[in-house]
Amino acid sequence: MLETMTADAARRSDAIAIARVICIVGVVYVHAWTGLNGHDLEVLRGTPQDSLRWGLMEVFGRSAVPLLGLISGWLVEASSHTQHWVRHVGRKMRTILLPMILWNALAILFVSGAAWALGLSAPVPQSTDWMFEELFIVSRNPDINVQMPFLRDLFLCMVAAPLFVRLPGRALALIALGAALSHLLGWGPPVLMRASILFFFVMGIIARREGLADRVIALPRLAAAMPFLLLMPVQLYLSMHPVPGPPSIGAAALDLAVRVSAALFFWRLAWGLAGSPARGMLLRIEPYAFLFFCSHLILIWLGGPLLGTVFGKLGSPLYPAYLLVQPLLVLFAVVLLGSLLNRTAPGAARLLSGGRLARV
Repeated sequence: MLETMTADAARRSDAIAIARVICIVGVVYVHAWTGLNGHDLEVLRGTPQDSLRWGLMEVFGRSAVPLLGLISGWLVEASSHTQHWVRHVGRKMRTILLPMILWNALAILFVSGAAWALGLSAPVPQSTDWMFEELFIVSRNPDINVQMPFLRDLFLCMVAAPLFVRLPGRALALIALGAALSHLLGWGPPVLMRASILFFFVMGIIARREGLADRVIALPRLAAAMPFLLLMPVQLYLSMHPVPGPPSIGAAALDLAVRVSAALFFWRLAWGLAGSPARGMLLRIEPYAFLFFCSHLILIWLGGPLLGTVFGKLGSPLYPAYLLVQPLLVLFAVVLLGSLLNRTAPGAARLLSGGRLARV
């Protein structure tokens, strides 16, 4: 019995690592380079290539933030470090907040620098207020590293985590309900950029207490996938055929339901992959996952136009192939970057990867 429990715990740890890789690959699809501005994208809306892009964004990207938030809450519930607020917050400042600020600074340096020096079509500093917001994400989403509000909101959740783990289940359920309602009504900024992150973080704590991760694992694959398979086509249709005006509460409710179903589906998928021949390859990638998340938009801003001269923009004959392989191209660059940092500047590697690389 003990051996079985140990094996299950090891596979669960592997599934968590694999889920991180899957999620961040999905994030790259959301931010994939198209070479077009907003107006030109609208002109191509509904074309086969645009439909492919939206399909990849919705199917793979929809799971990313929810499942990452759930995993963070699930892990923090059982961590002994959470009981000590000062040490816990200090650790999260080193592994979440400081890397976020450093990567935002690097984004300004490289992306805005390329805009100035090379004429890259990218945001450039407009004022000290703009610089402050890009670095610290105080009250608005950044213009360059648009993925970073997740880390910003996750850090705030971590600050409150020592309180959350001491609360009874009913109080946690009320917090999750309030976060879900805020998501539906579009509330959050400037306290939280995305209220759904708080919802999934708290649900991760609840999932740990109630054994929900094991219940999902016990489901047949089709049963775990069915809610996502039923809801995703509706979400995809609405994304490709938006109704003019602000989003309705119904659309926001569907969005949240799709996110929940996606998290369940991809968690079940990660568990399956943890017992498959792909396990070894995915686990070798996982130490680079945080670096992958933080650096991918800088690489897309800089490398997208270069490769775009070969493959073309959205609408060009070769663009679908380019779109499909973009996460793999970015991952290849990240692994090279991470390996180089590990060998030449282990301190920088540890800092920029939130402690995941150059471990001592």
